[in-house]
Amino acid sequence: MQALIISCVLIFGFVSPCLCLRWNVVGTKNTYDVMAYGAHGDGKSDDSQAFLSAWKNTCEAEGASTLVIPRGKVFMVNSITLIGNCKATSIHIQISQLITISYVNGLTIDGGGLIYGHGSDWWLCRTCPRPRLLGFHSCNNLRVSNLSITNSPGGHISINGCNGATFSHLNIHAPPDSPNTDGIDISASKNVLIEDSAIGTGDDCIAINGGCSYINATRIACGPGHGISIGSLGRNGIHETVEEVYVKNCSINGTTNGARIKTCPGGSGYARKITFEQITLIKAHNPILIDQYYNDVVKVSEVTYRGFEGTSADEQAINLNCSSLGCFNLVLDQINIVSSQPGKKTYASCNNAHGIVGSTTPRVSCLLK
Repeated sequence: MQALIISCVLIFGFVSPCLCLRWNVVGTKNTYDVMAYGAHGDGKSDDSQAFLSAWKNTCEAEGASTLVIPRGKVFMVNSITLIGNCKATSIHIQISQLITISYVNGLTIDGGGLIYGHGSDWWLCRTCPRPRLLGFHSCNNLRVSNLSITNSPGGHISINGCNGATFSHLNIHAPPDSPNTDGIDISASKNVLIEDSAIGTGDDCIAINGGCSYINATRIACGPGHGISIGSLGRNGIHETVEEVYVKNCSINGTTNGARIKTCPGGSGYARKITFEQITLIKAHNPILIDQYYNDVVKVSEVTYRGFEGTSADEQAINLNCSSLGCFNLVLDQINIVSSQPGKKTYASCNNAHGIVGSTTPRVSCLLK
């Protein structure tokens, strides 16, 4: 049984071309458009019954069938369940544009299908604004699981202004050279858990941005991409804060960065109470990186790196490059990062970094007490 469960009110805000949410395989002659079943798509009317009626015929069709949700509309859908078992041998739900879900509390999306973004059509234009595939704005007590999302024009999933969200068993993929295709972007949110997922894109696997607190990522397979990042913080001179972030039991494979904290000049705020623990590295560049600009006033403190094991593609495995303001209360312990190139050694470098060092390879003798 395949089910898409939607609780409370769902708002589809469509702003980009050609997105497909697929169960099973694509290719059908039976097409059922929600507009033909009385949907208004005006952002005001309740279109729930039209969706249910269109789904019923899609599900009961002989052979392959398609449910169409057209572009240029805003649909209000209240407490519906699209559920089988279906007579149709395969079902293709065609959504003509990006999905944005806003102001929904208690929403559960349990997939089993594929969202495909046709991103290659967008990536050729490096200066074009590229939309994300799936966005959640001000959704509390959110649960999303068992989805595969691939080749977004821009970022794959954005989480903004949410309190209480769990994302699990996701597969997010795009080519390593696809521009700005972050796996999951989180901003202005708290109490978010991302677990048991594989993310490999052309940008950050997970990016934790300003206004976030109590963010947990565990059992994440990251790569390719730019690693798991805090920031950039303070971009365009704004005040941003991140705290209480816990990243544990993750693997980072072939990425341009590993566990990264990045801040921008001219901004203010802080990144504090951050832990990266039990991280496996496979040919990762910049496995441990704090990247601050000179005279940056975004404070970095209370950051722990513990239980790192694996290989670095660069000789510089640890780079704690703090601004003149300094980074404080850093802890590095139980770290064993060796070179992926036989016969070469790894090393650590520091700039204005203060903290405590336990057992580490390479040695971090540059850290100031």
